[in-house]
Amino acid sequence: MVSGPSPAGATMSRVTEVVAHRGSSADVPEHTLAAYVQAVADGADSLECDVRLTADGHLVCVHDRRIDRTSDGTGVVSVMTLEDLHRRDFGRWREAGTSRPSSPGPELDDPVVMDEDRRRVLTLERLLELVVDSPREIGLAIETKHPTRYGALVEESTIDLLRRFGLARPRSEHGSRVRIMSFSQLSMRRVRALAPGLATVFLLDRVPLRFRDGSLPFGSAIAGPSIDIVRAHPRYVERVHRAGGRVHVWTVDRPEDVELCVRLGVEAIITNRPGPVLAQLGRSGSDGGTRAHA
Repeated sequence: MVSGPSPAGATMSRVTEVVAHRGSSADVPEHTLAAYVQAVADGADSLECDVRLTADGHLVCVHDRRIDRTSDGTGVVSVMTLEDLHRRDFGRWREAGTSRPSSPGPELDDPVVMDEDRRRVLTLERLLELVVDSPREIGLAIETKHPTRYGALVEESTIDLLRRFGLARPRSEHGSRVRIMSFSQLSMRRVRALAPGLATVFLLDRVPLRFRDGSLPFGSAIAGPSIDIVRAHPRYVERVHRAGGRVHVWTVDRPEDVELCVRLGVEAIITNRPGPVLAQLGRSGSDGGTRAHA
C-alpha cells in the first residue's frame, strides 16, 4: 500500500486540484448539504455534483435516474416535484457507519439543522449559495445527466442559474470557477452555445476510437476519464496533454491511484475522500482551495 506521493509527485501535487465527488461522500450521505459542508471543512478545492430536473423545473443534486438507492422512497426524479422529493429521506440509507462531520461550521451547530442537512434533497441553487458564501474560493463541477426527457432544458436551466449567481462567465481562459461535465457530446455543444467561455469536461468510461489520439469533442478542452482508463492506458493522459487538453480523473480513492494521477500530471483528482487525499498530497484541510481552479 502506498502511503503517500513519491518525491517527484510531491512537487506536482501542489498543482493537483482535489474535487469532492458528491461532497465528502465516503463519510456523509452523498449529495446532501452536510456532505458538501464537510467537503469544504476537509479543504476540498472544488465540489462535484450531478443535476437532474424535477417535474416542476427545479435542478436537484441526485445521481441516479431513480431515488431508490439514495432515499427511503422510490420513483423517477423527472416525474417527481420538488415537494415530492422533500418528503423523502436522502440520508437514512447511510445512517449506519456515518458520523457527525468533525468540522461542521456554524450553520450546522444546531443538531436539528444538522439532521435536516443530512437528509433533505439538495437543490443546485442551495449548493451555489454554499459556494458563493464560502469564506474561501471554492470551485464547482456540475455534471448534467443524460439521457433525460427534458433534453436541452437541463443545460439551459443550469446556465440560467449560474448567471443568477454571476458564475456563468469565467474570469480568464483557465480561470473558470465553475465547469460543466457530461458523458454527452451534445451537452458539451449546448454549453458552448449558451456560455461560450465556461469550461467543460468530456467524461469517459471508455475512450472512443476517434479520441484515442488525445483530441476532444468540439466545445471541450478537458478530458474526464475514469481511473480504470488511466490505470489501463496511462499514456492517454500524455496524449491529451500533447493535444493541448487537461485531464480530470474520477473516482480516485485509493492511495496508489492518487499517486499514479499525480505522477502522470493530471490537473484534477475527483474523489469521495477529499480529506485523506489532501493529507496524502501534503496539504492540510485548512489550507485547501487556495489555488485558481483549472
